[in-house]
Amino acid sequence: MKIAIHIPTQTLELLADNGKSLRRYQVSTGANGVGEENGSFCTPRGKHIIRAKIGSGEPENAVFVQRRPTGEVYSPQLGAQYPGRDWILTRILWLSGCESGYNRGGSCDTMRRYIYIHGTPDSTSLGKPGSRGCVRMRNAELVDLFELVGAGTEVEITA
Repeated sequence: MKIAIHIPTQTLELLADNGKSLRRYQVSTGANGVGEENGSFCTPRGKHIIRAKIGSGEPENAVFVQRRPTGEVYSPQLGAQYPGRDWILTRILWLSGCESGYNRGGSCDTMRRYIYIHGTPDSTSLGKPGSRGCVRMRNAELVDLFELVGAGTEVEITA
């Protein structure tokens, strides 16, 4: 299987080996657009793989900080308590670039930039750019995707 993320339509598609679409989800990518540089808060383009799957067995809406569950479960009340927080919820698919000098190594390394596919509060708008570079998904849809893919799954992000 392969994941294709299409920036213009803000969609993530799970494709079978034969190219057939298995799932299609609405997402939100970087509010600053696309780009590979560290500190840009842009979504990196190109070929990637899922380097690590984090959060298996955690409840939906589990809160993660530095890739570790905090023990909190997101609620609107918790969101109101921390209004500026960039919520990383439910599961993390940590991406690693595959193209040396473009999205791997140096100042453009996707993995060192901590670019993930991750869950977001249900109140977050999807279908338009809004993240800090990551790919945000609905929590239930992320759980579905998480169960279908493994570490090493190819991910291509196109603009």
